[in-house]
Amino acid sequence: MGINYDELILGEKTDFFLRRLSINLAILGFLLHLLTCFLYRIQYLDLSETNDFFDSYLDSLYTPFSIILAYEVYELIRAIPESFSNSIGKQFEVISLLVVRDIFKNLAEIDDSNVNVIDSDVAFIAVEAFAFTILFATALYFRKMIHSPIVSSSKEPAIERFIHQKQKLACALAVVYVLVAAYSFTSWTIGFVNGDNELSRTVFFLDFFTWLIVSDIIILLSSYKHITDFLQLARNTGFVLSTVIIRVGIGTPGYTGTALFILSAVLATSVLRLSVLDWENMTPEEE
Repeated sequence: MGINYDELILGEKTDFFLRRLSINLAILGFLLHLLTCFLYRIQYLDLSETNDFFDSYLDSLYTPFSIILAYEVYELIRAIPESFSNSIGKQFEVISLLVVRDIFKNLAEIDDSNVNVIDSDVAFIAVEAFAFTILFATALYFRKMIHSPIVSSSKEPAIERFIHQKQKLACALAVVYVLVAAYSFTSWTIGFVNGDNELSRTVFFLDFFTWLIVSDIIILLSSYKHITDFLQLARNTGFVLSTVIIRVGIGTPGYTGTALFILSAVLATSVLRLSVLDWENMTPEEE
């Protein structure tokens, strides 16, 4: 009996194991980081140029959120075979957590700052908080409004093959995810030891979303074999465009990057809403 790699990589047992592991690691990482911050505060620990990572207790929030984000990225990969819309909704869940992690980082910098005038920093955090609200609302909207006509017609052999192809693609992306994560963590650790303790959202996520766009485009092109309706094709193209905007936003610092996140959310929400309205207005014969 051969090994079912789809079930091994994306199955419920693997998901349950990784979920428990990520929660335990997040708790452990938070406590260890918090302890390190305390030791730094009492001047018991001095890591020379890496002290910026421990100079505020708020810095300790970065570690558990990074671990939870790693798990949520896996959940995003698992959603790919279900439907295009599900995976896009998961993308916004991931990005909303990424923005929250950035907010914690920026708050930690303010918490340790001796500068009296920090209005510009507070203004940027306010914009990020607004972006998080938009992204979170978008993720909730996708959960509520998603219709998946592909799944409903999965009895057709061609559609079953398409879903199977997406499962294989998701498995391949999971392997890429592990490789990119290992490379990013190793590179960041080496830089951290050498004194480069910059906490940036580009670490891992910039490369991963590049590969995610590749997988989305493959799915989009493959769907042309099974979906001839222009509205469905336009919807999927709009979703790919929102992912590209997210990818650009990740690599763009400051207000521009945050504005791109908001733009992506507005675009994806609008595309989904229009497609849902079209689906609701279809007659039984058209469905």
